[in-house]
Formats: sequence, structure tokens, C-alpha cells
Amino acid sequence: MIKVGIVGYGTIGKRIADAVAAQDDMKVVGVLKTTPDYEAKVALARGYALYTLPDKFDKFRKAGIEPAGTIEDLIKASDVIIDATPEDVGRENKEKYYQRFDKPVIFQGGEEADVAEVSFNALANYEEAGGRRYVRVVSCNTTGITRVLSALLLNGMGVRKARIFLARRGADPKEHKKGPINDVVPNPATVPSHHGPDVQTILRNIDIVTMAVAVPVTIMHMHMAYIELDSAYTRDAVLEAFAKTPRIFLADVGAGFQSLAQIIEYARDLGRPRADFPEVALFRDSVTVRGNELYLMYGVHQESIVVPENVDAVRAIFGTLPKWASIEKTDKTLKLTTEGKRYG
Repeated sequence: MIKVGIVGYGTIGKRIADAVAAQDDMKVVGVLKTTPDYEAKVALARGYALYTLPDKFDKFRKAGIEPAGTIEDLIKASDVIIDATPEDVGRENKEKYYQRFDKPVIFQGGEEADVAEVSFNALANYEEAGGRRYVRVVSCNTTGITRVLSALLLNGMGVRKARIFLARRGADPKEHKKGPINDVVPNPATVPSHHGPDVQTILRNIDIVTMAVAVPVTIMHMHMAYIELDSAYTRDAVLEAFAKTPRIFLADVGAGFQSLAQIIEYARDLGRPRADFPEVALFRDSVTVRGNELYLMYGVHQESIVVPENVDAVRAIFGTLPKWASIEKTDKTLKLTTEGKRYG
């Protein structure tokens, strides 16, 4: 039983905590928050021990919450730390706390790649995390791109180059101080966006260029991709590669999937916690093959796509399960789409 401490209990951290708690080979030792807000009370209601920083104790006590301990206490009690704090805070935590303890740490994609020894995606480079002290799960968009490219590579289809345009959600649903309301914002205006170079921290030999804009939606990102393959493949062969690759869901317009909102509604109807959709939602109708040119569109649920990756990263670090066994175990415990998927 791997003891996992989670630093940060916001959009990503609370989902990771619930995912870890669903595993029979892991245990949530506790979670850390710096604000005694409603999410702190939810953590307690879910049975998680709540830790905080030393200078936040009085604030928590005034809110009627007695912390279980400090961040140092959480690190000592854990076999591994998953840092799910906002951008750049993970690096600060590393310099201030983590480096003083001989414990592995998993960071999120909001941190620069050099915060860790290896960037991680379960489909692409699971084994590279073995025995590492610092691992970084790449961002939501990078995870989506890496899964799509990995589906092709794992099925023997070489990728000569990828050109991907991202329509990024302007903010997460709970964020009330972010995002364009009536605008489309180059994000950034320069080319490439950071996503392409980030993919190359995992798929090092991929020729990829990405461009991104932020749009006034909160539900998901949308990617539009042009991929040049190493040879001409049939559309059926490409679709088969996507259909049997874990963590990719083929959405059919004829089945009612005409938009990203309907993907989220489907997650609600399935009874998924928080209406999460950790799979890449690839629109089957968009998959077009012309010789060795592949065109497609897919959605990325920014709040949940990295969650299964964090679970797999824990096992990868400790070597408790081989790649495909871990991916399958995670997918089944989180009730992701497993029908027709090939694990190995």
C-alpha cells in the first residue's frame, strides 16, 4: 500500500485525491490546503486528513478546523507526494520543503519541465519514471496531444510532423476572475505555443508546431490537428488505432455527439463524479485521411484528463506494476471506457 500525500486540493488535487483513494494499492495519507474554505470542509467530509502550512494554523482554527499537521508532517507520513498546487508554487515547494526529504514528488504541467527529472505520460514513456525522485505529469493539452500521437505510434504508424491548433477554454467552470467574456485571445500570439515543445519533452523526435487561442468557454479545450504520417494509411486503419488505444473515446455525430457540451452531458448521464471526462474525446466524423495526411478534431477536459496519469505515475516510480497493467487497473477503477481497448 503506497502512502500518498497530496499538496494542493483545488481543481486537480481534489480529483487526484479521489482517484488515489479508489485504488487498492494506494492510500491517501492526507491533503494540504492553505485556505479553510468550502473545499477544505469537503476534504474533511471525504475522510481526508487536512494539513496546512505552519503560518496558516490560526486561520484554520478560527474557521473551526484543527489541522492534522504541517507540510513537513505530511511529507514524513507519505511515501510519495503529489504536488497539485497552482503554477510555479510546486517549484517553490520543492526548494523550500521537498529537497530536504528523500521522498519522490510528482509535479503538474503548470511547472516548467526542468522542475523534474522526467516529464510523464503513461502511454508514451511510463518506464522512464521508474526510480525517479522528481516526475512531472504534463499539462492537460500536452497530455491530449501526446495520447493522440501515441495512439498512432503504438500501432506502427510513424509521424513525420504534427501541426495542431488549440482553442483553449478561457477559464475553469469555478473561476470567476479569469477568461475572456466576449473575445478570442491569442494565447500566446507567438508561434509555437508552449504545448509543442512540451510534447517534445516526452516524444523527443516529433516534429510538432502548435498555436493556441483562448475562447469564452469553460467546459473543454478543442484541438484541430493536421498530422503527416510516414506512409499512406486507410481511414479504417487509423480509426482502429484510436479505437483500441486506452483513454481515447470516439464520439460519433450520429450518436448525438455534436459538441463538447454533449460530451460533458454524457459524463453527467453516466454518473461520473463532477461530470469528468478523462479520455480524449475524438470526433470520429472529423477523422479524414488523404494519402499520408491525417486531419482530426478532439476535445480535452482540462479538469480531469491528467488524473489517471498521476495515478500511473505513482506506480511507475515505485515499479509496482508494469505499464499496461497499471493503465488497465487505473482505467477500471476510475470507470473509464475500457470496452474494445487493448492493454498491451
